[in-house]
Amino acid sequence: MTQENRGALSDIRVIELGQLIAGPFCGQLLGDMGADVIKIEPPQTGDPMRDWGHGEHKLWWEVVGRNKRSVSANLRIPEGQDIVRRLAAQADILIENFKPGTMEKWGLGPAVLHAINPRLIIVRVSGYGQTGPYAGRAGFGGIGEAMGGWRAIVGDPDRPPSRMGVSIGDSLAATYGCMGALAALHARERTGKGQVVDSALYEAVLQVMESLVPEYVVGGHVRKRSGSILEGIAPSNVYRCSDGEYLIGANQDAVFARLCAAMGQPQLATDERYATHLARGQHQTELDDRIAAWTATHTVAEVEALMVEYSVPAGRIFGAKDMLEDPHFAARKSLVEVDSPRWGKFAMQNSFPRLSDTPSSIRRLAPATVGADNAEVYRDLLGLDAADLDRLRAAKAI
Repeated sequence: MTQENRGALSDIRVIELGQLIAGPFCGQLLGDMGADVIKIEPPQTGDPMRDWGHGEHKLWWEVVGRNKRSVSANLRIPEGQDIVRRLAAQADILIENFKPGTMEKWGLGPAVLHAINPRLIIVRVSGYGQTGPYAGRAGFGGIGEAMGGWRAIVGDPDRPPSRMGVSIGDSLAATYGCMGALAALHARERTGKGQVVDSALYEAVLQVMESLVPEYVVGGHVRKRSGSILEGIAPSNVYRCSDGEYLIGANQDAVFARLCAAMGQPQLATDERYATHLARGQHQTELDDRIAAWTATHTVAEVEALMVEYSVPAGRIFGAKDMLEDPHFAARKSLVEVDSPRWGKFAMQNSFPRLSDTPSSIRRLAPATVGADNAEVYRDLLGLDAADLDRLRAAKAI
């Protein structure tokens, strides 16, 4: 699969050293935007993501590995470390998500790499960041979600904290790492110098926690788990219809009045229990019960038609099947079909956000094998010939 690279980062080269989710997702985002991403994997074993996924067929790698070239290098021996240093000399961005101190132990810390290439931007994703008393601790996404405040407020109040069905902590930290890299590229235009982007899992989660901390500091308010609702924000919930579930968000006065009209109960909009945002929050449960009693007498399609007619924000609960069948997904090409030698034709999410003049795209499939691009990358960038590669293989460096 090849496609013309018109992406905004088509002149940027990225070296990706990370494994599992946070580092590779950052590389995926940059690759989607056009960067030439060279992923360095451990010889033989490769990135564990190659074996991750759900169900019988493990396809996560096909998403997180797209738009990347794969080379192998053993970072635990000098020959492999030298390969990284030589590649970093010709790169714009390097991504790593090892435990802090690991890169320094391997002779690949920022001081060494910036001495080789002062323009290099180094994205470091870790559980707790590169500094502070917890920096040396191991940290996965779930730990960042817990420390950043996410887990404490997700789930039902009478049960232990829940988690999302995706690795949101890792993805947030990767996204902030990508955002930091883009900001650092812009700064480099002024200064000519690269810098370090320090993206901590717990801080990436903390960044999206809205006013959780100020509310506690100023008013002593402690947010708690509230199931499918946000306490005091009403109506905004999932309601059961006669043939399924439907999400309605009508927690603004004018929108709520339109919902009441759609329900055939316009008097509720002026009822003192529901007429204002604060009143609806105080009577949240009984209001939800009223709406649920109404939706239960209609199908999802009937409720949806009324929500569209009365311009009330609402929508079905989508799964993969719904996405594949939905006309809006199709019209915007939100899913794109790829043709894999291993899996055949299948769909995955497209590249987002959309840029009008320099569109992101999926230009190449995830590398099928570890080191699939060794010959090309090591020949073109490092000037190695077949004999050099044989020597490196014999030394177990690649």
